[in-house]
Parts: sequence; C-alpha cells; structure tokens
Amino acid sequence: METLRLRRVQDINLENKKILMRVDYNVPIKEGKVSDDTRILETLPTLQHLLKAKAKIILISHLGRPKGKDDKKCSLKPVVQILEKLLQQPIRFLPDCIGQEVSQAAQSLKPGEVTLLENLRFYPQEEDNNDEFAKNLAKLGEFFVQEAFGTLHRAHASTAGIPKYLPSAIGFLIQKELQFLDRALNAPERPFLAIVGGAKVSDKIGVLLKLVEKTDVLIIGGGMAYTFLAAQGISIGNSILEKDKTDQAQEIIEKAYAKGVQCLLPADHLIAQKADAQSPTKIAESMAIPEGWMGVDIGPHSMDLFRDEIKAAKTIFWNGPLGIFEIPPFDQGTIQIAKAMEEATQNGAITVVGGGDSLAALKAAGVAEKGITHRSTGGGASLELIEGKNLPGLAALTQQKN
Repeated sequence: METLRLRRVQDINLENKKILMRVDYNVPIKEGKVSDDTRILETLPTLQHLLKAKAKIILISHLGRPKGKDDKKCSLKPVVQILEKLLQQPIRFLPDCIGQEVSQAAQSLKPGEVTLLENLRFYPQEEDNNDEFAKNLAKLGEFFVQEAFGTLHRAHASTAGIPKYLPSAIGFLIQKELQFLDRALNAPERPFLAIVGGAKVSDKIGVLLKLVEKTDVLIIGGGMAYTFLAAQGISIGNSILEKDKTDQAQEIIEKAYAKGVQCLLPADHLIAQKADAQSPTKIAESMAIPEGWMGVDIGPHSMDLFRDEIKAAKTIFWNGPLGIFEIPPFDQGTIQIAKAMEEATQNGAITVVGGGDSLAALKAAGVAEKGITHRSTGGGASLELIEGKNLPGLAALTQQKN
C-alpha cells in the first residue's frame, strides 16, 4: 500500500497555511438534517491538528449523485450545523465551489477559520477529472490535504487532479484506513475470517479471488450467495441470480478448496414469495429453495454457524449485508452478524467493517463506537485496495515530485 511514499499531514509545517482539504461528507440527509455524522466525526483529528497550527481551512466534498447539476437535495449546507457543534466555532458556507466569490472568500480567510464549499458534483467536470476544474480548485489553497478515503478509487478532479498543482499530504483518517487494512490483510492474526455479502457477485469477484489467497475462512452471504449455490447445482427458486457468473463462482469455490480455505455458504434461509415486508415468509431448512420462493436472509442455522466462526477468529473483515437489509424483517441475519462482531472485538479480535450497509447494520444493532476495531469510511475503496487495484487518489499523491 506504499504508505511510506505518502507524505503525512503531521510531518509538514502547515502553520498559517491555506489548506484545501478534500473530505468525504457524503452523509445521509433526512428532512434537511444529517442523520449519521460518522464520516464527519472521522475527519475531526485532522481538522483539530490544522486548527492547532492556525491553518486557514477550505473543505471540499461531494454529496449524493446530482449528475453535474445544482440539486438542492444534494447540498452540503446541512453539514455546517454538525461541524459547528463539533469544532465549537462558526463555519462559513459558500453556495459554490469555484468562481469569483469563492476565490475572494479563500483570499480573505484568517488563521483558524474554516469554510465549507458547495457540492463538487454540481459540476460535471468533477467526475470527468477535468484538468481546468482541478486547477481552479487548486488555486484556492497553498497545500492540499487528502482525507476522503471513500473517493480514492475515483479518478476525479478533486482526487486525482488537484495533487498535480499543489503539494499534498494524507490526513489521519487515511493513515488509519491504510494501517488497519494493511494489518488485516497482510499481517493478520489467525484464524483470519472474511465475510462478504451484498447483491452481486460481479461487483466482488476480484475481491473474493484475493481473499481466498489470504483467509482461513470465507463466508459468502447476501444476494450473491445464490449464484454460488446455483453454480453447485442447488435449487435457488426465484432468488437473485447472475447466470453469467456461475463459472467464476465455481472457480472461487474450487480455489478455496485447493488452498484449504473453508468457504461457507448459507445452510438455510429465510424465504419469501416477494422482496416485500408484507410477503409471506418461512424458513427453508436446507440449502435448496423451493420454486416460487426467494431467499431474503440467512436462516437460524446459518446464523449459529457464522457466529461460531466469528467467535473462533482473531482477525475479521466484513463487507456487505447477508440479506435484503433495507427491508425489515429481512435484516435480522445482518444485525446478528453485527452483534457477533462486537462480541469478537470485546474478546480481543481485530475487526474491520466496510461498506455503507454494513456500517448501518452496526448502528441498527446498537454496536458501540468501541465495539469494532475499525470502521472503514470507504467500502468501494477498501475493496479495491484488497483486490490490489491502483487507487487514482493515492497514485496522484505518490507521483508528486514536490
């Protein structure tokens, strides 16, 4: 992960410097208010470090998918209230991220002041990694601090573009993310267990192939599990299936067997006639699912089996729900896994959880802040790191000459 080639914010004198800081404040907004401030909280150590140095801070982020247009539902303005409460100081919000007003505001910043700019993705140039857009953003600061781990796998102007024009460093959050992922994947205390869920096998084939090389036990759940079951000739009824991925699913199973990795699939299921909370449900007590029914969650025997594996493991990585988590009561398997992860942490295991749904499960299960060793703020970025892919946001920082 080449952390030694990445400059760290604490190793540079940033006193009174104008800092352009990319954060990931892509937080859920409900009725105009932030409903989960985890990603904002995670940036506090870097913000406090910069404020202690009397830096002038300009925060840039995206929120949602406004598709290159000014969409008020995706405004970052609700974040201001949370930031002011956490930092205990006024935060200036600007309704744009480039232009004359923004430039003048950046010029007039005083030491210890913080300004938050409007959603970068209101401009299509952000996701297009437009060079001129990156250059205009870079003109706002004297130094760039990258703290948006969740966007490092995107080749966008604010991740891959800005470091070409400003000296840069990574903040404490990215350092922590890389440290825990590096430790979990490259020097894990064993047994090492990975739990991978979610809807599609196609999203995670590369990750699964890599995990088979590193883990002792691999649990596969969620909608993707049914493609693995179908690959072995097991009836899955009307469950979600990626027919064109059954060969690759079988390849992963065979590779696990050849390497002595225990590859576990749901042994029973909660099944329904439709993916609807009002649909009739029952337990399918074997791996097979009858016609006319679909798997919507793991069954009670699978819960017990997976809990036992979690209890025995010393390092655990989890990404993706094990059922249709967004539709209660199909969320119980995922919530039980979250509770088991907390218990494992209390018993000394290193636990790393990534992905929005998995983090939401921790919250729904009432898992305490210290109940998980590390909550990754970037599901996609963490998966691509595991897969061994080059993250454009990190590559841009390592390629700097200044």
